[in-house]
Amino acid sequence: MQDLLTVFPVIFTIAVALLLRRTLVALGLGIICASVILNWGSPVATFSYIVDNAISQIYQPDNWQMWHINVLAAMLLLGILTAILSRSGAIGAFADWQFSRISSQRQARFAVILVGWIVFIDGIFSCLANGNISRPLSERFGIPPGELAYLVDSTASPLTSMVPFSSWGPYVIALIAGINWLNVDPAHAFIEVASYNFYAIATLLMVMVVATTNLGFKPSTPTVIQSPAHTPVGSPWMLGLPILTLLLGSLVLMLVSGARNADELTIAAMFSHADIGAAMRDSCVIAVIVATLMSLNAGQSLQQTLGAAALGIKTMLPAITIIMFTWIIGRAIGDLNAGKIMAGYAADLLSPVVLLPGMFVLCTFIAFSTGSSWGTFAIMIPIGADIAHAIQPEFVLAAISAVMAGSVFGDHCSPISDTTVLAATASGCEPNHHVMTQLPLALLTAFMALCCFTAIGLGISLIVVLAGLIVAMIAIAAITLQRRQ
Repeated sequence: MQDLLTVFPVIFTIAVALLLRRTLVALGLGIICASVILNWGSPVATFSYIVDNAISQIYQPDNWQMWHINVLAAMLLLGILTAILSRSGAIGAFADWQFSRISSQRQARFAVILVGWIVFIDGIFSCLANGNISRPLSERFGIPPGELAYLVDSTASPLTSMVPFSSWGPYVIALIAGINWLNVDPAHAFIEVASYNFYAIATLLMVMVVATTNLGFKPSTPTVIQSPAHTPVGSPWMLGLPILTLLLGSLVLMLVSGARNADELTIAAMFSHADIGAAMRDSCVIAVIVATLMSLNAGQSLQQTLGAAALGIKTMLPAITIIMFTWIIGRAIGDLNAGKIMAGYAADLLSPVVLLPGMFVLCTFIAFSTGSSWGTFAIMIPIGADIAHAIQPEFVLAAISAVMAGSVFGDHCSPISDTTVLAATASGCEPNHHVMTQLPLALLTAFMALCCFTAIGLGISLIVVLAGLIVAMIAIAAITLQRRQ
């Protein structure tokens, strides 16, 4: 009975998330539920515990929680950067520059992928920016709206979930940092987790296959569009320079901070001793300054730019609230020892072979039902890590990867996911049509990811698994091209 009471907040939180499809409400009610159990129903003690728990995420006696502070700052700054780039005309300028350099449908499909790789900083921003940039191009070269939506959607969340410098990076790194017993630097853990994110990797490979072979979509006739007398030249730099600043700034600042702390000045030593959080925060500041200056130079007023910045902050506040609630419920569940108890039961019922594919399937169901990969991360990453630690400790990071992969897949295919809807609407496609045309390719990709996780559970090395995945994709492309001839 005591064990059931201890794990009840976890079960309750997942149930509310599935029923209401409101992650924030589920986390909030889960916090209250766990706090009430911890304090034996005392209202005063429960309220005091929640307040103390929340404050401790930012400040503990004589110790500011700089990792948490840097993560929150980086998320806000990325929201500001995204909004400024959207408002400044950077997207339109890039579209004009790109339009004059494409001459075939296949090139146009690869151009859509390239834009997705350039605007990787946020999943929602990627869907909106890429859809609006690539839509005129797709109309000119006869790419169906459903195919454009697939290319846009499949280079958004799958890529963003693997990049530490995206808006997802700090969020997931913060969740990993909340696993107190994990003796790995959170940023380095994120990089290893990304290397096992087989759904994201397979999706990015499948996008290349689709661009090359048009797999899953009927060939169509390009629309004849008469070129205007004066074709806008456009420029890639309004969009590219701030993002390039973000990337290079992060790398340079990490190396500089690592050089201060490392015993030897090697790349590996500097990265292992780097202050990742501060580097992300400061590079975001520099990128925002660059984007602001370029926005002002492009004719935007200071008031318009500040308005965009305010909108960016407002847009990011729900994610900030979710991550705060995640930290709070994480400590409450930890104080209850719920993760350890669930891990103990899982260790008795599960084998190492089914651990990773089981995590993948479970998180697929949760994310598909809720339409939220971030909400699934928040609930399942700490629990998945505890279960893996009890069953097969060396699979902890791979289990986190399975959680992320299943969450991204579920979110990718969910008709109530924000990225699904935005990718469709920005591409000129009905959301339901996008879901139905994307689903066969996504299911094929997910099956391949499931096979990869099963192979890891059987003890096959990561390099062999990734090589097998690449060979399978090449085979699919070759067979498709042969049938099209």
